[in-house]
Amino acid sequence: MKVGIPTPLRSYTKGRGSVEASGATLDELTRDLDRRYPGLRFRVIDEQEHIRPHVKFFVNAEQVFDLKTPLAPSDEVALIQAFSGG
Repeated sequence: MKVGIPTPLRSYTKGRGSVEASGATLDELTRDLDRRYPGLRFRVIDEQEHIRPHVKFFVNAEQVFDLKTPLAPSDEVALIQAFSGG
């Protein structure tokens, strides 16, 4: 399935803003992304296996909150990362 990658994480995807990955759930998808692009999962999933607070996942333009969210091969997933600063 198609996964949109935000600019701050494109260093992991060799500059690509859109990549292909697979998985029956959001958890499996992030693990597949990490196999293809090592280190990416740690930037979006914490040590307790939760989506990091500054990261949002959207499946077919609808925000999802659970790594157990089921996915279909035709789904489009967007990964959004919030910016912060002062």
